[in-house]
Amino acid sequence: MDKKTELKKFLKKYTAGGIALAFSGGVDSTLLLAVLAEINQESPFALTALTMHSIFQTEEELSHIRKTAKEYQVELQIFTHDPLAIREVAQNQPDRCYHCKNKIFSTFRQYADQHGFATLLDGTHAGDLHVYRPGRKALAEWNVLSPLAELKMDKTAIRTLAKDMGLAVKSKPAAPCLATRFDYGTLLTPGLLKKVSEGEEILRQYLPENASFRLRVHKDLARLEVPPEEMENILQYREEITAKLQKLHFRFITLDLQGFRSGSYDPKQDLADADLP
Repeated sequence: MDKKTELKKFLKKYTAGGIALAFSGGVDSTLLLAVLAEINQESPFALTALTMHSIFQTEEELSHIRKTAKEYQVELQIFTHDPLAIREVAQNQPDRCYHCKNKIFSTFRQYADQHGFATLLDGTHAGDLHVYRPGRKALAEWNVLSPLAELKMDKTAIRTLAKDMGLAVKSKPAAPCLATRFDYGTLLTPGLLKKVSEGEEILRQYLPENASFRLRVHKDLARLEVPPEEMENILQYREEITAKLQKLHFRFITLDLQGFRSGSYDPKQDLADADLP
């Protein structure tokens, strides 16, 4: 059985009670949205997409989410919250993600229950089970089903299926919340988040559209994580990039020789079987 058929078969088990999908606009949740929309065309059922927008995401991301939901003709509900009102989040504590997701999924669960959607889904995949993901605790507490993880689909399998289905997001790089650009313990403010967002928009001008990169912040130092194959390109324009980032009041700009790596602030031990906070 191919992966798409397997995924459709799995999802069809939950359609009778109605499905609410936590939709971020990334490749994982977009794959689920596309498959659910296809099932819905074949045999209509109650389906909605739920998005939580906050200062941790850009307006560009929200625009993309609206466009994608419209493309697949799936009803979209957009909620907002202020993550910095949560002490553990504002202080960027190591379990920040748990507290943020607890707020998000408690809101989604309440909406799903009130509107008759028996199943709440998200795009957590198999690869997320082997890295530091404290937010998984919130998913368990709010009874969120993760079909991609259940079917042992990792990022490679997801991108392959997205490509086979012709999804525009097949190569879209991950876009985790802006809080991940700061070391744990950094007090997060709207000004700091805006600064890093603007800094990454500058970097984006010098990198391929689908390149994964981060601008990590250490007080007045900007540490640039880019793919190793793009370092030469960044160095070619180092004077331009430096000048632009200094206008954002970064005093020092460095190129991280290790290159881009997801979760570079996170603990390095294998946490697959750890008790997450």
